[in-house]
Amino acid sequence: MSVIRAATRAESAVWLRMRCALWPEGSAKEHAAEIAAYFAGEARLPLAVLLAFEGDAAVGFAELSIRSVVDGCETDRVAYLEGWYVDPAARRRGVGRSLVAAAEDWGRAQGCTEFGSDTQIDNTVSAAAHVALGFAEVERLRCFKKTL
Repeated sequence: MSVIRAATRAESAVWLRMRCALWPEGSAKEHAAEIAAYFAGEARLPLAVLLAFEGDAAVGFAELSIRSVVDGCETDRVAYLEGWYVDPAARRRGVGRSLVAAAEDWGRAQGCTEFGSDTQIDNTVSAAAHVALGFAEVERLRCFKKTL
């Protein structure tokens, strides 16, 4: 059984390790700066970070925000799962489910009645995990950018 609780500054290193695993396109230096900004109260996102523990070991995290616009949602205050990660060795044991349940509780405590998330279009493992936890796929899109 995993224990879920809010991240503390003392756990920055384990959050950094897992952030680097989830988003390897960002450098450890960039992730560390974002973590430092979060604990300094200077980050726009995330609004909350939950860590999952098995014994003394952190094995997963969820980064949360509130968005005013989310595809498929009807309200303008939607709790959002910005990042969700569980160490490979801890997967398929309910850690991810516990993180999402705690994230849902956080969203309800913020006055939200909807909960959103996303994943890369080709990430079938994440998509299956979302569906298994009761999320419904509402949209598929490809994003573009152009430098002006």
